[in-house]
Amino acid sequence: MDFEVVVIGGGAAGLSAALVLGRARRRTLVLDDGAPSNAPAHAIGGLLGQDGTAPLELLAAGRAQLDALPTVEVRRATATVVRTGPDGVEVDGVRARALLLATGMHYRRPDLPGLEELWGDTVFHCPFCHGWEVRGRPLAVLADGPHAPAMGRLLRGWSDDVVLLSDPAALAAHESAALADAGVAVVGRPVRSLRARDGRLDAVVFADGGELPRAGLLVRAVPEPRSSLLDDLGLDRTKSGTVTVDGWGRTSTPRVWAAGDVAEPAPSIAVAIAAGSRAAAAITHALLVAG
Repeated sequence: MDFEVVVIGGGAAGLSAALVLGRARRRTLVLDDGAPSNAPAHAIGGLLGQDGTAPLELLAAGRAQLDALPTVEVRRATATVVRTGPDGVEVDGVRARALLLATGMHYRRPDLPGLEELWGDTVFHCPFCHGWEVRGRPLAVLADGPHAPAMGRLLRGWSDDVVLLSDPAALAAHESAALADAGVAVVGRPVRSLRARDGRLDAVVFADGGELPRAGLLVRAVPEPRSSLLDDLGLDRTKSGTVTVDGWGRTSTPRVWAAGDVAEPAPSIAVAIAAGSRAAAAITHALLVAG
């Protein structure tokens, strides 16, 4: 075998796993395409000891730690062909005994003028990551479907002034009542664009020309796999599209583990780091004990 473990993905989960594997003296190769999904975010929120650190700074620090381990190699590459067999796995011609998928997810957001330049700061899809920075200010939620009422009520934890931008006619009576009880107003006017001031959200602009001054916007972002390898490997998936894993990151395919957003229902750097570490421990046990 060329390596004992190949890790596909150099984000928080992949680097965390590589650190544990390397310290366990497992010869590990990390393949990283250099395009983490959280790169646009201005800062990490809610990570112990790293609150406010830019995501790319955290990843750079992680790679620096791996540079000190002779057992780990990091390559800038995009994995394209993966095969599994009774004795191991093969990734673009590189043979290993185990594979960890940490490819992450792409979060598809609304195609709305003005959104991209504000994404990961005052426009976000996770209030636990970005809500603190806009706490106590006028906020809004842009969402439709079954998730919209819960998102509106959840954001009330960070502000007393929350408006849900959604079709009121699509809400069930009990959902409308719950939103009213929580103090969340519902506005059904179509949104045309977002207006910024000094690099931060200033207002939501409606199709009729009206505006709603807001300091932050929570949007429904649909997670999508960033890699076709999930399908190529025939991995079992959840209803939300993430890889089905057990408590240690083991997938439905022998010798293949998964960690991070690709296998987590709640995307979070803190969760990804923990999942990567846990999967690496399970892989090490499988290599040394289970055989």
